[in-house]
Amino acid sequence: MTTIKLHNTKTRTKQDFVPIDPENVRMYVCGPTVYDRAHLGNARPVVVFDVLYRLLRHVYGAEHVTYARNFTDVDDKINARAKESGRPIAEITAETTGWFLADMGALGALEPDHMPRATAYIPQMVTMISDLIGKGHAYEAEGHVLFAVDSWKDRYGQLSGRTVDDMIAGARVEVAPYKKNPMDFVLWKPSDADQPGWDSPWGRGRPGWHIECSAMSHDLLGESFDIHGGGNDLMFPHHENEIAQSCCAHPKGDFARYWLHNEMLQVEGKKMSKSLGNFFTVRDLLDQGVPGEVVRFVFLQTHYRKPMDWTEKKAREAEATLRKWRALTAGIEPAANAAAAVVAALADDLNTPGAISELHRLATAGDAAALLASARLLGLLTDTLGDWAKVPSIDLSDHEARLFEARQAAMASKDFSEVDRLKAAYAEAGLEVRMSKTAVELLPGPGFDADKLEAL
Repeated sequence: MTTIKLHNTKTRTKQDFVPIDPENVRMYVCGPTVYDRAHLGNARPVVVFDVLYRLLRHVYGAEHVTYARNFTDVDDKINARAKESGRPIAEITAETTGWFLADMGALGALEPDHMPRATAYIPQMVTMISDLIGKGHAYEAEGHVLFAVDSWKDRYGQLSGRTVDDMIAGARVEVAPYKKNPMDFVLWKPSDADQPGWDSPWGRGRPGWHIECSAMSHDLLGESFDIHGGGNDLMFPHHENEIAQSCCAHPKGDFARYWLHNEMLQVEGKKMSKSLGNFFTVRDLLDQGVPGEVVRFVFLQTHYRKPMDWTEKKAREAEATLRKWRALTAGIEPAANAAAAVVAALADDLNTPGAISELHRLATAGDAAALLASARLLGLLTDTLGDWAKVPSIDLSDHEARLFEARQAAMASKDFSEVDRLKAAYAEAGLEVRMSKTAVELLPGPGFDADKLEAL
């Protein structure tokens, strides 16, 4: 069996992945707060952990992997959106959840086995909070319930590498007067008449953000599960707080054994922000005609633990590559298994750039069956993502050889008129012309028309 190695944020080392139960490999990933369209940065963890999900299914069998990703559908941002729009909260969250699934599906992401909504797990959250109070890890204050960080002080901060004293010293925010410790965090808070709320032992209120993931992962995956993932912006405080409350509520469990965090996304070398005018949603790109498969390919060219830079140049090159690969594999049945080198790259802490390099090697070698099977392991060249390309099955090798020979002759005669004529004709037919000292490559573009080649 393939040995998977993962960089565990918790230990800060790359470790062999050894599941608790190979018959039931379990993974939880923090999902979106559903109040608006997912922006491009929101999509990166979806694609990263979709690849890991596919790899786990490949190694252990699809029936032996359980993947849960939540929807946060109770949050102050949602309340604010409802207030400004005058629309019911349930209507906003249902619509936005549908948008998210459609947009992520357009990027080739498989739907997880479980997609719990926070509002469906309020009783489990209330039970966990009550348990934490009973064990001395939480306290009630002015209608709030807070986790007592001092009760977990020796271990709090191990994931992010921070100490409680350092966090307090570095804090620059006003601390609520009812907190015993500035780092104590909210498990439950009161709701007024205009806010969503549920009855509880502490009055009508709603859960804090962190408790939902602990309650849902426990209900779906148990006291101990294998992998917890998300963006590195969630490492502190969200994931740190999840660990504290989960381990205190269930001291016999390990909560998550392996923690994976993806780096953030940039656009043209700059942090994505509305003020810079480089902020856009996944739907914006799709509506502009950028295929979801192209977005996915660009994402996978950068290792998940490194910052990813989205550029228009990368998108153009990704589209050209995918068109070429789809032309090469048109009408081909995939090989029975993905290439060993591709699996090995993915098993090495999701080295997707290395895996893509192997795909290029397979394409160059003309091994279409292996290319197709291997690309599909990464969620590329799938039937569901193929409609955008519609590349006809056509062999361009004769045209490539013809242009190469014309170029060789032109280098000797210094007369490039025939080369220019051919290049213009190929461009008119919708082919991208790439030339080097040793080869010519013709790549079908969006408007490729094979009939125009007959005139040549």
